[in-house]
Amino acid sequence: MLMTTLNIVDFMLPVEDCRAAADEWSLCCSNFLRLKDLISTNYVFNISPGQLDWMRQYEEFPEFCASIGIYDRKLILILYPMNNEGRRIEQKDYPCSFLTELTHDLKLQEVQEYTIVKNTVLSKGFEKIEKNSDMGYPVSNKPVLEQDKAVESIESWRDSGMDWLYKECKESEGTGIFRKFYVPTADLCLSDAGLSKITCSFGLKYNAIYGKMLTTLIFISFHENLQNSERVQLTTNTYDWAKPCPPICRIPDIGSQF
Repeated sequence: MLMTTLNIVDFMLPVEDCRAAADEWSLCCSNFLRLKDLISTNYVFNISPGQLDWMRQYEEFPEFCASIGIYDRKLILILYPMNNEGRRIEQKDYPCSFLTELTHDLKLQEVQEYTIVKNTVLSKGFEKIEKNSDMGYPVSNKPVLEQDKAVESIESWRDSGMDWLYKECKESEGTGIFRKFYVPTADLCLSDAGLSKITCSFGLKYNAIYGKMLTTLIFISFHENLQNSERVQLTTNTYDWAKPCPPICRIPDIGSQF
């Protein structure tokens, strides 16, 4: 089947080809030399405006899945919505993005708003007896990955991603290498009017529960007017949305590549 092209790196792929792409990725995870040919640790996936429009049709569902595949001898990210039972919502095709080189600098931005509280105490005779000020620090009501931690995770993948893949291949024949990532829909901010595109980078970070380094997908969103946003307390364009499978695989999704 032919893919529907949105632009040079983003496209809609028929479900049969998505399944074949995911299966091919699963088969090659034990072959380090092939992984090395497919992955450049400074490359990213880009989610285009057209793909975001497609995803907005499913923003009432709790979660998306970002599945890894191989298409046309290149690594791709396949995005599909999941229903309330944790199963893929059936469609004829799904949006995909090639792993590709950055064409411009990647700007991570975090805007924090601070509140200074001044207190003055007057006596009964209206004499000033105390004056002080405190700074209130912002508290986010979303699972934000602080910018410094995001950069550290991206740099760790850039410097050690190949070593991590080699270790997984040697120790477990690639069974611990990610096949897909779970992405909470609420964190995609699809309803934000200014959301124009999202760039996804692999990252490496330590997971205390599993006691080892795990790969994650770090999503960097781009808003038309982030700097002047009126969202209170803390505004960021960097989120740690994605949980890798394996090891964090869901039932009934577990065991199903696509």
